[in-house]
Amino acid sequence: MPDATALDQATAMIEKAWGRPIEDLEALAVRRPNNDPLLRSALHIRSALVITNNAVAVHQDRLHALTRPGHVPAFYDLERITNSAAHLRVAHAESRTSLQAISHVIEAREAAAIADRPPAVRLAQAAVARSGHAPRALGQAPDQPAPTAAVGPPTAERGPRR
Repeated sequence: MPDATALDQATAMIEKAWGRPIEDLEALAVRRPNNDPLLRSALHIRSALVITNNAVAVHQDRLHALTRPGHVPAFYDLERITNSAAHLRVAHAESRTSLQAISHVIEAREAAAIADRPPAVRLAQAAVARSGHAPRALGQAPDQPAPTAAVGPPTAERGPRR
């Protein structure tokens, strides 16, 4: 079974993030582009990746044809081999860049979803996250977990503070 291409990886990332098949997402992005601009962006990057994926396949086939087993390339083929290899490397780099761009779009979507939550929930999550990184108290054994941070609104103190 061949390795998954960058296009396959991008499709899986998008389907996982939005929880629907790519065909449904493409139809949704065309019908209502303003509802989810991040989906439209991810699908736009994926469509560019389709072209790059085809270029990778063409350059790989050309390189395999020029370097097939039992074939001794002619002197004039050496430049074609070098050019094909260079073009293949560029196409792979473009594929990796597109995958990274899609992952950034997905991260932005997740960050926007977190920003839509009420502040109390975000503060509680931040406190829980910090509690895992709290320093140990003196005399506390290294294998004991750090005490958890209190989650909730701050209590009012009596009297004025100076």
